[in-house]
Amino acid sequence: MLSASERRVLEVFRQYLATPGQMVCFSGQQLTSYRSALKHLSEREFLVKEKFKGGYSLTRQGFSAMKNATAKDVAAD
Repeated sequence: MLSASERRVLEVFRQYLATPGQMVCFSGQQLTSYRSALKHLSEREFLVKEKFKGGYSLTRQGFSAMKNATAKDVAAD
């Protein structure tokens, strides 16, 4: 189960049409507000924290979670 903030993080990846292995950079207020969710998603191996500051890449598991979360959100609307 994903928290609301974790779903918002995955929504950012979806907005950029990210696929497994592609990096998205979070910065400023966005990085600050999502820090906990990014850490938790990394611990669950949905994301990989990159050496580039604020950079995170989707794993295959994260990509699947992103697609499933989006499908559930759309079905709920």
